[in-house]
Amino acid sequence: MMPGPVTFGRKRPLPPCPNPLFLKWLSECRDSAAEKGLKTQFVYQKAISSLKKYPLPLHSGKEAKILQNFGDGICKMLDEKLEKHYAENGANAPIHSLPTSVTTSKNHLRGPSLLPTSTLEPNLPEAHQDPSPTKKKKTDGKKQREYVPQKRSGGYAVLLTLYKDSKNPNSKGYMTKAELQREAQSLCDKSFTLIDPNNKYTAWSSVSTLIQKELVIKTHSPARYCLTEKGLELAQRLKGADQLLEGKSNVVRHFDAHSSDEEPDDANNVGSQENPAIRYVNKSVSAALPQYTTLSLPVEAKQLSLDPVLNSYHHVPDFTLLPGHFNVILCVDFIETTGGSAHKKQELVSELKRNGVDFDVRKLHIGDFLWIAQEKVHPVPGQLRIPQPRELVLDYIIERKRMDDLCGSIIDGRFREQKVVDGFFIKRTKDVRESAAYLTIMTRYLQNMYLNKTLLSCTKEEASKCDRVLRHDAQSCILMEFKEFNEGAMKNKAQTVKEVFARQLMQISGVSGEKAAAILERYNTPASLLSAYENCSYEEKEKLLSSVKCGKLQRNLGPVLSRTIAQLYCTKEALS
Repeated sequence: MMPGPVTFGRKRPLPPCPNPLFLKWLSECRDSAAEKGLKTQFVYQKAISSLKKYPLPLHSGKEAKILQNFGDGICKMLDEKLEKHYAENGANAPIHSLPTSVTTSKNHLRGPSLLPTSTLEPNLPEAHQDPSPTKKKKTDGKKQREYVPQKRSGGYAVLLTLYKDSKNPNSKGYMTKAELQREAQSLCDKSFTLIDPNNKYTAWSSVSTLIQKELVIKTHSPARYCLTEKGLELAQRLKGADQLLEGKSNVVRHFDAHSSDEEPDDANNVGSQENPAIRYVNKSVSAALPQYTTLSLPVEAKQLSLDPVLNSYHHVPDFTLLPGHFNVILCVDFIETTGGSAHKKQELVSELKRNGVDFDVRKLHIGDFLWIAQEKVHPVPGQLRIPQPRELVLDYIIERKRMDDLCGSIIDGRFREQKVVDGFFIKRTKDVRESAAYLTIMTRYLQNMYLNKTLLSCTKEEASKCDRVLRHDAQSCILMEFKEFNEGAMKNKAQTVKEVFARQLMQISGVSGEKAAAILERYNTPASLLSAYENCSYEEKEKLLSSVKCGKLQRNLGPVLSRTIAQLYCTKEALS
């Protein structure tokens, strides 16, 4: 019998932006600038990207000044539109929801106090759970769906062609219109240059949709086209789906060759667009399987795997904790119980004790609260001390923030370090008692979640491989040992010159982790960079790093950042 169809978990949609009105106005300005061919469209696009990442509601344009890429001009424009909005709709008109859209989840309209880094909010008891931000509005009885171009359509061909170009080591980082039409034509059933007799459009008309959907960016004159991060991800999925279809066809033919009377049930559905698991998987097969993939991959998934790691890596844990042989315990950072407002911190501990929460106060190098699976140990006859229990850290961390501290951390850059990963959700609590209640509910949820699981240990080095291959399934999961995890997160541990240089570069506005890494590939110490500057004229110094390729799309670092870095490292007197 043919194995069942490959199924993939779906990535949880990002929560809605808590500032939809500001987002709408910025999008309108960007689109207007794009229609006029103005370069300000990219300024607005950067501001939109920053706003989408900001988890708190804003009440004025001036307040948005703390965000990256929000200058005086954009903030002033937002305040002017806000003033007009109040004049037209009244002084109490809502600004954190759109009149024609679903009300934003209250979980995201309120500021945070707790910041769990897990991307999946647990199914808490109904009385304590906020409305799910993943529920989408239905229009005319149909669910809103992600834009995915049909196979061999204009949009499909353009995305795959730009994706292929981005993987070419000799790529310029963009394609012209003529190049794109020529290369994409073989992937499209419709002409990119000749109008279809049935309508007035060519396959090229779909490019405007790709730009509108923020999948493709158009720059310069003559026009240059390249993928956005969002477009790159979709193109990877389209490419992966094609490879999956090709592999599945081979598997079907293999089974047909060995079967006499019986044909596999899905043999006729290999190319069907009605099967979402086959048509377009949520991620490309090569980078694919969901964030936490099953421990035991389906037979067919193993046969179709394009990643050699999936075929070769076999995890052997140092130890295993079986169901019933461990306790799920809340770990509280000792800073949360001492110093500062001692009364309120002791109140948190008292509330946790009153709620019957099994917790342990210890020094945490990352986060304020996290959970561990601690081995149950028993006294050994003839031994004085009870054996030290082994511990594995669960995939949930909470950073507790006051509103003023959160804003301050965004301004001074600590936020990027403290949030650990993107995709976290926010829970606001009004006081210490409610914070303790939330921690209690989370603890009980996790105790139930891991009740019947077998836990396998892994080291920090093995964790990256496990993330790609095997991490979670219904019966078991692979987790890092707590001691190694906590020590690896130490902020004051000994650092190499390269690590310090990377941190130094990331203090410069506009230099992300990806950009710093790209610079380090060429110059891995400040000394090597300074040596390169010494051999350059003043103009050459400013342009030295402009052609450094950064990120997945391999875009140039650009002249502005290159000049800023040169000024920082080459100016001997005080910087004004």
